[in-house]
Amino acid sequence: MSEAQWPSVRVEQARDLFFVQGRDPAPWIAPHISRSWQRSRPVDHQHIDPAPMALALLGERREQSMRLLDCAQPELDGLAEHAIGNGCVVILSDATGLILEEIGSPDFLPKAERIALQPGVEWSEHNRGTNAIGTALAEREALMVLGGEHYLAQNGALGCAAAPIFTGRGELAGALDISGETVRVNTHALGLVRMAAQQVEHRMLLAEAQGHVLRFHARPALIGTAREGLIVIEGGRIAAANRVALELFGRSWDGLLDLEARDFLGPNWPRMEHRRSLLTLPGGRQFATVMERSSTQGGARPAARRADAPQAADDVLPLLDKAVRVLNEGVSVLVNGETGSGKEVFSRRLHAASRRAGGPFVAVDCASLPETLIESELFGYDEGAFTGARRKGMAGRIREANGGVLFLDEIAEIPLALQTRLLRVLEERVVTPLGGGQGVAVDFDLVCATHGDLPALVQAGRFRADLMYRVAGFTVALPPLSRRADRHALIARLFLESGGADKHLRLESDALEALAAYRWPGNVRELRSTLRAVVALADPGDSVTAAALPAHLFGTPAAPPPDAATEAALAPQAGPLLDITRHAIDDALRACDHDVSRAARRLGVHRSTVYRHLARQRGKPSA
Repeated sequence: MSEAQWPSVRVEQARDLFFVQGRDPAPWIAPHISRSWQRSRPVDHQHIDPAPMALALLGERREQSMRLLDCAQPELDGLAEHAIGNGCVVILSDATGLILEEIGSPDFLPKAERIALQPGVEWSEHNRGTNAIGTALAEREALMVLGGEHYLAQNGALGCAAAPIFTGRGELAGALDISGETVRVNTHALGLVRMAAQQVEHRMLLAEAQGHVLRFHARPALIGTAREGLIVIEGGRIAAANRVALELFGRSWDGLLDLEARDFLGPNWPRMEHRRSLLTLPGGRQFATVMERSSTQGGARPAARRADAPQAADDVLPLLDKAVRVLNEGVSVLVNGETGSGKEVFSRRLHAASRRAGGPFVAVDCASLPETLIESELFGYDEGAFTGARRKGMAGRIREANGGVLFLDEIAEIPLALQTRLLRVLEERVVTPLGGGQGVAVDFDLVCATHGDLPALVQAGRFRADLMYRVAGFTVALPPLSRRADRHALIARLFLESGGADKHLRLESDALEALAAYRWPGNVRELRSTLRAVVALADPGDSVTAAALPAHLFGTPAAPPPDAATEAALAPQAGPLLDITRHAIDDALRACDHDVSRAARRLGVHRSTVYRHLARQRGKPSA
């Protein structure tokens, strides 16, 4: 047996020990492969290669990783030359293992696609078993996975080398990978991705730095290169560091981050700015240093937190991905969540990512329509169907949704008498307008939303069980804002979208933590309103601290909304405020040609608020 054949024989023996005999393969394979095989046990060996996620969803994930993509692009371009010359591909993934970018050999790319090694597919260990991307992220180190070392047999012809990419806080940002046929991937490829990952980390840390940046190395000539140590100091504390800095200082991220800069660098560290200095550490080790002030513009940034495992940038995306797959098969989706949790926003994203993206998204708010109008609004009517009907009739919202998505918001509010008719339309896909006209065939996908408990309503006799089973083919439970793991990132993004970016505001960490800690009974809707007020009160260029936030966020509970009697009792004292509110709604209606939906969006309120205003003006009770 030749020396070149020996490694593959050892892997075959290890696979026989592990997969056939159920014994520990550790003596026969590398330790990181043995550990990964153990972690990969839940992965089905008959696993079918997954289809990539919808392009719209992949676009969202790429947008969330835009900093990583921008900072990695030079390395992707550089590694592509090596990859093309060696019949390989270069891959960039995010922290979950989702492939964001893939470039390289036109000969190998089709082979990669056949085993789902392509953008839009997640190559984490729990999805694909042992593989270089997922295992490098799990082990937090650069490594190779060759041939039979892959957990899934269909990946056995692959050779892969991958290196994780870290943020300046030690969090995983993604991974760089070179993949090809097993004979094409070697320690040289591993060295290339390891060096490229270091370059990306260097570029990302400088791009995100806010405050002072300390560049240092024992060899002055390396300052200004990717081999320099970098430390970011914000508010007098060490906020970030690259891996080179950890190696030079002999520290871990846990042992360095959040230390007072004066305790670590000495009390005179601010005087090091814009000049070369010599830093002497306890023990006598010396480094040449250059201190600079970051040129990065202030902006909202989530408070830095260490993560033991990669976190998805958006809690909703995994739910959205599943919902898209189900909806694309014609199965109805029910979105359940508290008031203000973003059910309509989720449903619009679902439409945009689905097979119906090219068709209309027709939203019907069942709670805001008077019971006398909801039937004609949904099913339409013929000319002369009832007194006051339009001369040419009306198609109805269901027919308007033909070729797209019909969104029934607050489906639980549909009157019981109309539920039977709606069920018949959903089953037969034919809608008959009021007035007994000819039935019209319709083709649409259905998404419904409710904040209520449909099974409980069925038990109470207020909702038909057969309709519930029809509209709840797949249920998405949106978490309230207070239970979303991504709320720091969400708050930071909404702060910028609410005008923080336009006014060049910076959301300080104490404010971000206070916002994230609040329970938000009104969920995302309440958060948006609060952020708009905070932004409105801030001057351009301000740093928004916790002191600028409303007092009720710090333990004083917000007053509950008054009931009708209380509102009437308070009317004399609240007169000026109510007048302002009424004028604002009237102005919005005029500006939107009395389109209630557009006016509500313009004001940032629910449509039912505008309908109640109109009902008060007519002197009638609101529906």
